[in-house]
Amino acid sequence: MRPALRIFAISVLPPSRVLSRACRQAVLLGVVLALASVASAEPLTRSEEQDWRSRIKMALFAGGALPALAAENHGSFEPEPGVVAERISYGTQFGMRVPVILYRPKTLRAKAPGLIVVNGHGGDKYSWYAMYAGIMYARAGAVVLTYDPAGEGERNSQRKSGTRAHDKVEPPPDLAQRLGGLMMTDVMQAVSYLSQRPEVDKRRLAAFGYSMGSFVLSLTCAVETRLKACVLVGGGNLDGPGGYWDGSKQMCQGIPYKSVAFLGDRPAAIYALHAARGPTLVYNGLEDTTVAIPRFGEPYFRELQERTAKLRGKREGVFDTGFVQDAGHRPYFVTKPVALWLERHLDFPNWTTESLRALPETHISEWARANSVEMDPLYASEHREGGARAVGTGVPGLSRADLSVFSPNVWESRKEGLIHENWVKQAKERIARAPNPLEGLRRQHPRGSERTSP
Repeated sequence: MRPALRIFAISVLPPSRVLSRACRQAVLLGVVLALASVASAEPLTRSEEQDWRSRIKMALFAGGALPALAAENHGSFEPEPGVVAERISYGTQFGMRVPVILYRPKTLRAKAPGLIVVNGHGGDKYSWYAMYAGIMYARAGAVVLTYDPAGEGERNSQRKSGTRAHDKVEPPPDLAQRLGGLMMTDVMQAVSYLSQRPEVDKRRLAAFGYSMGSFVLSLTCAVETRLKACVLVGGGNLDGPGGYWDGSKQMCQGIPYKSVAFLGDRPAAIYALHAARGPTLVYNGLEDTTVAIPRFGEPYFRELQERTAKLRGKREGVFDTGFVQDAGHRPYFVTKPVALWLERHLDFPNWTTESLRALPETHISEWARANSVEMDPLYASEHREGGARAVGTGVPGLSRADLSVFSPNVWESRKEGLIHENWVKQAKERIARAPNPLEGLRRQHPRGSERTSP
């Protein structure tokens, strides 16, 4: 290895205390090979796509067969006339369960699209944007699945939201790779659940993720080929060594992202896999400092589109972008421009492009106050979530009791199969007796140079 390359590669690696030796080796190898290689003129092959998907899942301990779904229905209610909300749970890793609120039209004339909401940090099925999106898209004729991420809501040991329990850095570093795989598995299980619903058209499944959810979907939508469309908001600005995502929350983002360094140019490789799967939209506020969008700007995304097209060998399917001036961190999938993009790709039964354009909008901060809907104080300002204009009016505010899958007594009796601490305990037991899969990934050569961040 040339000395200059070795010095640069080592300089972008995080301290060994936050990254396992095997993971550091994989990152180092990915960086060095990327820097030393010349981008191939040959497009990515179908075999390479399949191999990369397999390796991504292996790096996050999410390879092999998915867990048993073992879905259970725990009752339902009608949040408004014409919309039914079902209380559901399904299986995920280690026999644990994911609590779900599923919104659907009370009556359907034909098969419906299926949508999955993936929350940001501190968010869960109780979050304002999860309930709003659920009802908004159910009105459009879709079946919408919202769930509690690891450590939040009914997967929290205190049944609390906004705790960010999954951010707690715990040894060994392999635990973070497994956590990334758990979050990916939760989404893939949601896809499996929607696919077996008789009223859902499994050819019209989509997922949208906000903030941390955008990161979870950046990887999941690269490997989950059953999804037709994906929307990443408040994120999607994937970057290179030592960049924003390498340095972000280590347990659920930073270490999982470093663990796929064998891809070489990670952003282009990941979005090339997206393009092979189906359409993706990356949509952001240009003043979103939460995920450093001003540091990147629109030119970065255009350049990343070009790198993705070069790796893919064609522009077809390369992700779309959208930007909002003078706006910050928001779940833009409740807004009209993103809804119009989804309508184009999914064809909602109760909308047309013209009828959607004509719908009125709701100012979210005013709606939250009028309906006593709690918002995360960190993001409730007008510049952030409070300033969002969401599609439609009259969406009801739902209570925590409404959106709980289990009553307090039932939750207490079942919490060992729900709470994050029990998943952590089981993951650590498996780490103690299982090798890190990255040892087997180091032979993979990237197909293009990985770039440093803006």
